[in-house]
Amino acid sequence: MIRCHFARWRFLPVLLSFLFSVSVLVGPLMAQESPVQTAAESPEPLPISRASSSIEVDGVLDEPAWANALKMTIGYEWFPGDNAEPPVATDVFLTYDDDAFYVGFVAYDPDPSAIRAHLMDRDTIGTFVQDDHVTFMIDTFNDERRAFQFRINPLGVQADALFSQVEFIEDFSWDVIWDSAGRITTEGYVVEVALPLDQIRFPETEGPQTWGVELGRSYPRDRRHRMSANPRDRDRTCLLCQVDKVRGFEGIEPGRNLEVTPTVTGLVAEARPGFPGGDFETEEEDGEVGVSMRWGITQALTLNAAYNPDFSQVEADAAQLNVNERFALFFEEKRPFFLEGVDFFATPINAVFTRTVVDPEFGLKLTGKQGANAGGAFVTRDEVNSLVFPSNQGSRQTLTREAVDGAVARYRRDIGQGGAVGVLLTSRSADEYENQVAGIDGFLRLGQVDELRFQYLASESRYADDVALSFGQPLGDFNGDAFEVSYAHNARNWAWNAKYEDLEPGFRADFGFVPRVDLRQLSGGVQRTVWGGEDDAYDQLNFGGSWVRAEDHEGDLTDREIDIFANFRGPLQSFVEVATSERTRVVRGVRHDGLQLYEAVGQFQPGAIGKVVLFVADGETVDFSNNRPADMTIWNPQLEMKLGRHFNAQLSHVQQTLDAPEGEILDVGLSELKVVWNFSLRSFLRAIVQYQNLDRNPELFVVPVEEKVETLFTQLLFSYKLNPQTVLFLGYSDNSLGVEDSRFPLQSVSLTQTDRTLFFKLGYAFTF
Repeated sequence: MIRCHFARWRFLPVLLSFLFSVSVLVGPLMAQESPVQTAAESPEPLPISRASSSIEVDGVLDEPAWANALKMTIGYEWFPGDNAEPPVATDVFLTYDDDAFYVGFVAYDPDPSAIRAHLMDRDTIGTFVQDDHVTFMIDTFNDERRAFQFRINPLGVQADALFSQVEFIEDFSWDVIWDSAGRITTEGYVVEVALPLDQIRFPETEGPQTWGVELGRSYPRDRRHRMSANPRDRDRTCLLCQVDKVRGFEGIEPGRNLEVTPTVTGLVAEARPGFPGGDFETEEEDGEVGVSMRWGITQALTLNAAYNPDFSQVEADAAQLNVNERFALFFEEKRPFFLEGVDFFATPINAVFTRTVVDPEFGLKLTGKQGANAGGAFVTRDEVNSLVFPSNQGSRQTLTREAVDGAVARYRRDIGQGGAVGVLLTSRSADEYENQVAGIDGFLRLGQVDELRFQYLASESRYADDVALSFGQPLGDFNGDAFEVSYAHNARNWAWNAKYEDLEPGFRADFGFVPRVDLRQLSGGVQRTVWGGEDDAYDQLNFGGSWVRAEDHEGDLTDREIDIFANFRGPLQSFVEVATSERTRVVRGVRHDGLQLYEAVGQFQPGAIGKVVLFVADGETVDFSNNRPADMTIWNPQLEMKLGRHFNAQLSHVQQTLDAPEGEILDVGLSELKVVWNFSLRSFLRAIVQYQNLDRNPELFVVPVEEKVETLFTQLLFSYKLNPQTVLFLGYSDNSLGVEDSRFPLQSVSLTQTDRTLFFKLGYAFTF
């Protein structure tokens, strides 16, 4: 049972605001009032007509409907040129019928043999953007705040995302079901798209509608030329305010807009209970049947439900070093249930981070937008409770085996030209545990290049006594507030920003990701941009600096930092940046002044074969385990290689050393190799290997540590995706551990496998 006390008086204005806001939202939703399209109708919308024939998505624009479609051209290069004439020509055709919105691209190329096109899994965006591709965004409500984005490479590989102008989020974890086909020709390439209307939201009205439409093309050669159908003003931060408008779409309806996806999952997990010796024994055998549902109740409301769901992910998290780190690491959300309407739940303080839901029994979510009102709510029951205990000096984590109920409610109201205000409530509770958060936030556009954001949150918390005692948390009920306000100016040649954060010691956002509290922090920065011309050796130069000052709530300095940087963009799609910083850190009452750090990063794409990245850092830091100054060096090379259209390999390595006058404190290396063979647009075989080797000098640590620790993770996965929800996964993974210590040779263990798992998943999306 979810319990929400909110007994303290300070929650009263928040609750009143929330109740008023919900009434504003629910009224229009229940009445099915047609949304008001608030964007200015300038320039004059272009007329789009209904398709005159059926269309087969095969990469050939030979149906009569294409001859009668609205024709547009991609006539502006916005980077590196400033609304310059594009180096290549692109024609785009738009039409629709009762079932879908259709887009056709004819991308001309003077040398089709130079087109960069590779097979890959959908939404592999880091690799995808290295290819030639075309893109379109549609702002179906014409409110200049939110759009659906779609990208397609010349082979028909898809990438889709939600773009939120308010939060400035481009979220490629969002997925819908749509059809695309690409074909390389003697003149360039052709892309054909059908986007089913039941996969998107749009106004429910009998008359014509006006949609914002942004059409683009990426042409990567020595430079990555980025082009669009509309000009872009570098002295205007609102992208959706500048896109073309098209008018038509009379009589379109979403249909039943129902998607049901039953899933079957299974795994066999084995482990060595007598590690390092002994045989493997079965630790878990599990097979489950579940179902997930997505129902567009109306164009304003979407319901997501899942019973006994498979919320698991088969994509291994990117390897991260967790050595000499004070605060919890952030991992991206990838599970489909939590991604519906994800931008509605985004706020300046990260108070909703759904990876805190680890092993849910069920989930129910409602999201919607009607006119100027948007929001949503979801509830979950998790079989475990994942907790992060923040403080000024660091964070600790634990996982307790108790069922926890969670709920989140969010409402946002559009105001002014591109602004919004919102309220947020979150709740997590178990038998002896509670955490509730409530607050308000806002985004205001002060002009073409100036923005203001703010958020206030208040929390009430209580941990079980044993958990509180184990992790140094208050006993009984406690509370805390958090506040953040920021201002940003982003113009063509100058940018500056300032932000103030205040998080009280008792503030907890257990449904979010807030790893540091007891903090008052003021920060700011300034940047000068110099744009290159057609004959210059550079495309863009940036120079600037930033500063940070942080105190705890006793008024004691904890952090101070000044940074200066310069970067360059130019040939070979290169990006090079150098930076230096001077820092002060106060750790557990010990002040470390004058810590100087130098950093450099370089990225190059010498051709279609791949990409090379190198990051290096050298200077002074704090050895947090032993609270003393240390010299630090980091090397992080990364290489991506593509051979032919099918093969992709990515190799990265991070090497970090810490040294003190007495000797080397630690030396840690983390390597990751990912190899993928793409059989087709829909299937691939992937192998991942992650290896970490940590060497430490135990004599230089104040607490006992092992001298050498090795870990190895491997995963082999076969994937077939008919669409994002209709999938087959077959996989194997294992972990190995090795510990060596010259002081205790009998306790040393060479790298030995600790566990192994076989798993599969089968899901099929039925659409109605």
